[in-house]
Amino acid sequence: MKLLLIEDDAQTAEYVRQGLSEMGHTTDHATTGIDGLTAAIVGSYDAIILDRNLPELDGLAVLKAIRAKGDATPVLLLSALGTVDDRIAGLRAGGDDYLPKPFSFGELVARLEAIVRRLREVVPGETTRRVGSLTLDLLARSATRAGRRIELLNKEYQLLDYLTRHAGQVVTRTMLTEAIWDYSFDPGTNVIDVHVSRLRAKIDGEGEPPMIRTVRGAGYRLDRV
Repeated sequence: MKLLLIEDDAQTAEYVRQGLSEMGHTTDHATTGIDGLTAAIVGSYDAIILDRNLPELDGLAVLKAIRAKGDATPVLLLSALGTVDDRIAGLRAGGDDYLPKPFSFGELVARLEAIVRRLREVVPGETTRRVGSLTLDLLARSATRAGRRIELLNKEYQLLDYLTRHAGQVVTRTMLTEAIWDYSFDPGTNVIDVHVSRLRAKIDGEGEPPMIRTVRGAGYRLDRV
């Protein structure tokens, strides 16, 4: 993989770069938020490893700027800020996963592989997926409903992709968490519900029947309407 590491701590950066190099991966390194954002915009990467606390421009601002340009490159956030609220903030900003410091190199690699694999999970020959009036473009990572274009953030696209692959079936919050974030959130958080609510607001236009149904006590179901 070709990776971008945006990390200002020299010891952490060298640890990660050396390990990735030994595995055969190529890693570009930026030490400030502005340099990292520039590299992300100019370059082409399989994934980005992004520290939250950076000089010049903090990690969340970098991430939001990347997503604002429509760049769906998978981003793994690293941070010493590891509370549930911190993780939620990172994921809502457009992060694909969140790894608190200190971390093991093995877990970092496993999480990188998982977020890259999810992006590449397209059935050979399948470029679009249709569920009722909804069409998902798997190459452009975009969606339309009855011809109306739906603007999706990265996590919203991943949720919709998962729901369309299981159309008509009930998917639990645990299933969504494991499929999209690869780890379990604190049961007291409502991050899944928040993301689903935002997605629902986007795909259900005025006068259109709702597609995402809440199945009380179970999870969600995408209906073919």
